[in-house]
Amino acid sequence: MFTVTGMQGFKLFSAAHIAVLIVFLAACCALVYFSKKHKKYQQKIKWTLLILLPACEISSHLWLILTNQWEVSDLPLQLCSISTVLAIYLFLIKNEKVFYLYYFFATLPPILAMVTPEMVYTFPHFRFIEYFLHHSILPLTALYFILYEGYRVPRKAILFTYVIVNIIAVPIFILNQLLGTNFFYLANPTETKTILTFFGTGIIYYINLEIAALIVFGITYIPMGILKRRENQKADEDNIGNEGS
Repeated sequence: MFTVTGMQGFKLFSAAHIAVLIVFLAACCALVYFSKKHKKYQQKIKWTLLILLPACEISSHLWLILTNQWEVSDLPLQLCSISTVLAIYLFLIKNEKVFYLYYFFATLPPILAMVTPEMVYTFPHFRFIEYFLHHSILPLTALYFILYEGYRVPRKAILFTYVIVNIIAVPIFILNQLLGTNFFYLANPTETKTILTFFGTGIIYYINLEIAALIVFGITYIPMGILKRRENQKADEDNIGNEGS
């Protein structure tokens, strides 16, 4: 389960892969269900997420260290690690603008990472479990903040997040050049075949990254836009009803 060389041979959309995606969808549905009928479970859900987030991050590094695999490229500077820090911060301190970043960082990107994972190990290897658990908890936490904490994201947050991402990308790009790393995948696509593999090379790769970021942020906002529209319509209907009475 913790071996470095064994239990390899992950296959995209294998039975184990599809099962993980189904479990994730079931967990999303459970969060929605409990938010409507069982608010008393809010604290349990909150603390479960708050404990699992750092547990996944720390255990991943411990495994790398104990198996003599840890390298400078494993520094917690990838998007999922930054999202984990943002989530823990939001659990401790309420901040709408931080949630804007978290919403766009930790909803669709982790889901895409689960659909086309950078993974070689098969179930029940530790790395397989940790990877999919971590990437599931991130969007589940975003859903928790929306359903239980009342966070909402305005449309203008798309541009706000896009600008912040590009600002962060500058020192990350420089760090990649100095350390020979690939944080934010700014140096090159992933080693395994993922959606980034089709982004080309050189300047074309970076142009496609920029375009993809805007597309992903736009798609990510769609469910939030639908939610806000429905809430506004309901509020208008309630106001009309109150005026009529």
